[in-house]
This record gives sequence, C-alpha cells and structure tokens, in this order.
Amino acid sequence: MSRIRKIEICNFRTICRFSWSPSAGINCLIGPGDSGKSTVLDAIDYCLGARRNLNVADTDFFNLDVTQEIVIRVTLGALPDALKNLEYYGPYLRGFGGDSGEVEDEPRRGIETALTVQLAVKSDLEPVWSLYSERTLGEDPPRALRWKDRVALAPARLGQHSNANLSWTKGSVLNRLSDERADVGLELVKAAREARAGFGAQAAPQLANTLKTVTDTAKSLGIPVGAAATALLDAHAVSFGDGAISLHNEAGIPLRNLGTGSSRLLIAGLHRAAAALARIVLVDEIEYGLEPHRLTRLLNSLGSKEQVPPLQAFITTHSPVTLRELSGTQLYVLRNDDGVHHAWLVGSDNDVQGAIRSYPEAFLARTIIVCEGASEVGLIRGLDDFWVSQGSRSLQSAGVSYVDAGGGDADACFHIAKAFQKLGYWVAVLQDNDKPPKAELLDEFRKAGGYHVTWREGKALEDELFASVPDNAVTALIARALELTEDGKVDAHIRTRSEGKLTLKQVQFEGMIAGYTNETRIVLGAASRIRKAGWFKSISKMEGVAHDIIGPYWAEADAGFKVILSGLYMWACDA
Repeated sequence: MSRIRKIEICNFRTICRFSWSPSAGINCLIGPGDSGKSTVLDAIDYCLGARRNLNVADTDFFNLDVTQEIVIRVTLGALPDALKNLEYYGPYLRGFGGDSGEVEDEPRRGIETALTVQLAVKSDLEPVWSLYSERTLGEDPPRALRWKDRVALAPARLGQHSNANLSWTKGSVLNRLSDERADVGLELVKAAREARAGFGAQAAPQLANTLKTVTDTAKSLGIPVGAAATALLDAHAVSFGDGAISLHNEAGIPLRNLGTGSSRLLIAGLHRAAAALARIVLVDEIEYGLEPHRLTRLLNSLGSKEQVPPLQAFITTHSPVTLRELSGTQLYVLRNDDGVHHAWLVGSDNDVQGAIRSYPEAFLARTIIVCEGASEVGLIRGLDDFWVSQGSRSLQSAGVSYVDAGGGDADACFHIAKAFQKLGYWVAVLQDNDKPPKAELLDEFRKAGGYHVTWREGKALEDELFASVPDNAVTALIARALELTEDGKVDAHIRTRSEGKLTLKQVQFEGMIAGYTNETRIVLGAASRIRKAGWFKSISKMEGVAHDIIGPYWAEADAGFKVILSGLYMWACDA
C-alpha cells in the first residue's frame, strides 16, 4: 500500500506555504478554527483524487492573488511494482529518507524509492496534474499518472454524504472488497420490474463474499443490518447499472438511510476490510454524527491502537474524545504564521501526553490560561460572562481555554504551561502569591513568551477578593458563603482564623455600622479558604460569585485588583 511521505502546498486558500512529512498511520490535525486543517485534506484529495477535472475559483488562491500559481505536491512511498515501472515512471522516480528525511530528486541505495504527484493551477483556473521531478522540468507536455494507477491511489473521503460507497458504483469501497460482480443485464431489468426481492435472490450468490464482509463488519461495529445484509435493486435508481445495486438490511431498507455517523462508521470498517487494496482515508471532523463510544470504534477501525497501521488516515477534529483516544504521536497541531503553516507533532513526552489526557479541550484552543486551582478558573469564567452581558468580547470567542492545575503546588502551573508552549500555544499562568514558584521555572516560562499573573503582597485569591471589593460586595460574599456552606461553618471558620476574637455576628454588625476594617477583611479572606472547606472552592461556586458579585461591583473595586484582571483579559484577547 502506498503511503504519503511528504505534502507541499503553495498558495492554496489560507495556506501560502506548507511542508509536512506525516506518519504512516493516523495523522490527526488539531488547532483552533480556520487554522487550515480542512484545507490540507482538500489539497490531498485534489492532488491524488481520481478526477479528470476540478472546479477552481479565484477564492482558492491565497489572498485571492491569481498571479501566484497554486501548487500542491504529494510524494508517495511504499510504491507497488506498477509505480516503479522504469519504462513509464523511470525519469520521475525519486528518493525519500536518508539522514535528512527529505525528498531527494534521484533514488539511490539506502533510501526509499518515491514518486511525486503535482497539481498546478494558474490564473486560467485550469488544473494540470503531472508527475514531478527536477530532472524533467522542461518536459512538455508533462507526464501524468496512468489513469488506472490514479484510480488505485485515489484517497477515500468519508464525508457527510456517503451513499456512493453503499452501492456498487465506480470507485465504491464495495468493488474493492473482492473481484466479484453482479450481472446487470436483462436479468437485472426483469428482476427489477417483477420484484426487488426477486433480484435480491439472484444477486446475493454473486456477491456472497462481499455481503458477508459487510455483515461481519457492521455487526462488529454495532450497526444494525439484521441477520445479513442483502443486495437489492435501489428503488431510487434512475438507470440500470452497477450503481442500481445498493446495500440493504434484512428488511429491505437501504443502508443509505443510515444516519451520518453510522454511514461513516460502516464505510470506515469496510475500508479496513479492503486494506489489501486500500490506500489513504480522509475524514474531516471525524466526530460528526457519532456518540463518544462510536467515535472510539471508528478510530479503532482506522487502526488507532495498532502497531502496524492498516491504513494511512488524515483526520481533523474538534472533539476532546478524539484527543483522549489518540496518542501524541498521532496528533499534529497546525499553526498559521501569516500564511506559512507548520504541523507540530504533539509527541509522546510524559508532560505532553499527560496534558492530552487531562486537558484535551485546551489543545483545541488558540490561547490558554493555566489557573492554579478551580477557584481561579471560576473567577475568570464568571467575570467573562458578566462582561459579555455588558457588551464586551468573550474570551472564548477569542479562542481562550482554561486549565485547572489542581491547586497546592505553585510549580505545577509551569510544568503544564511548558507542555503547551512547546507546541506554539500562547500561555498565561494565573496563581496565588502565598507560595512562590521556583525562580528558574518562572524565568523559563517568561523567556518562552508566557504571561505571568499573580495576586499582590503574598495574597491568595480569596484574600485579594475580600481586600479589594467594596463593603456591599463583602456583605454579599458573606451571604453567598452562608448559602453554600453548612450551618455554623462560616462562623466557625471566622472564629478559628481570628483566634476567637471575632464571630460571624460581630463581622456582620461591623459591616452594617461602620464598614469592614482591613483586619476584618484579612480574617474573612483566610477563613474563606480553609483547606478542603473553602467557601467558594469550586469552579461553579466561584463562577457564581464572580458573575453575581464581583462583576456588578467592578467599578467600585480596588484599582490594583482591576489592573491585574484587566491586563490578563487584554492579553488573552490580543494574543
């Protein structure tokens, strides 16, 4: 089975330049929306697909500049003997690998023989497919793949409309499962006119092996087809030909009526069953139409857990489930730097692999705020929701994701941040100031472009809140604490942290008569964050506090407190 060894794209849609050497198995492109993931899949499809023409528009040119030619090159390795034919392909055979891992223009001993297919489109919008090597640049007209070889190489695309693969049409996966074919002559016409079931009885023996493979594959993937799939005349077929024969379940219902997810799952399984002839599979937004457990089965069908991959798959995803199911060696973060794209392998380092398992949603964002604990996550989320209600831009719309570092260890934030920084993410760390991190970790984080945010004067978050908000907000915080905790806990915590000098009633009376003193605010901050008994120590609790209390009293809050959070908000929106 041929494998893509290198992909080169120039001036195609949002991509000015892109060069990537994918793996031989699953290649999952991740990153924020509009980063070019689907464009890479389209480029592979356009270059290798078995088509004689292609509709290209000015919008397919980078920055609409039709004076710059679109060029897509795909270099293939693991070539079958037919593609090593010296008489036809000899001048175009190249080499891949060696010490550089790059494409060399001539094959040689010790490296893999390769072939490069090129698609070029100029301002006349006419696509030209050809073979590429530097040795044949002057050849006119350029030589292309033989059509039968192009058909054999064409990638299978699992899209939203999969009906073509559920009937015996040209290029269908059903025709790759075996060499058997149904007779579509007079007997088919007669059977169609008399009864669809009558035709099924005649066609089934001719397609027995294929139908058995379909049945076994569907059952293994949990897709209902009854006791056995059958081949009946499709009532919607316009003409009688190969495409008039389609898959049905035992009750005679066409399998094209399956939902999108089931169709994708079945067809992926069939491509796996046809692995001896299968080449490359393209799946955009692989999670589309699938529940998490069926998404896992689809990934397994593509070979996600196998040491020797049965297929080379190129997929995109916005699903955390996909990230958790795949390893870091199957994931690539696609980065766009003013049109120059890079695919960064996530890799299998312990810190990165741990981050994938714990924070998969963050890998789908553009900017990440690593928070020391759940309270910080809740604070940012709640304030963001409040500011959005006042007409500000949402951090989530700016591609920001939050990561909860678990609290306790001040250094943990920077270990997590490092895993994301290595992959080109913009990262901020928001943490308490009561336990300083190691100086070398903080210095490394900042040198890598990180944005560090901490509270003032040795304060934890709760200390900062009670010290910075106006009296009315402190009263509201106490009232919220009483709602969220067991009876007597707030009073007990105040007594503990004041060493018996204050009670809840005394604090409430002080607030009503003269306002809260600095000493009382310090006690409240300490009382509210007693370990494992904090008043607001969860994302949802602190989110409510931020949205309902901190936000509405924002204008009256301490200026230094507002500078800290406003600076983080502006950094996240501009990163």
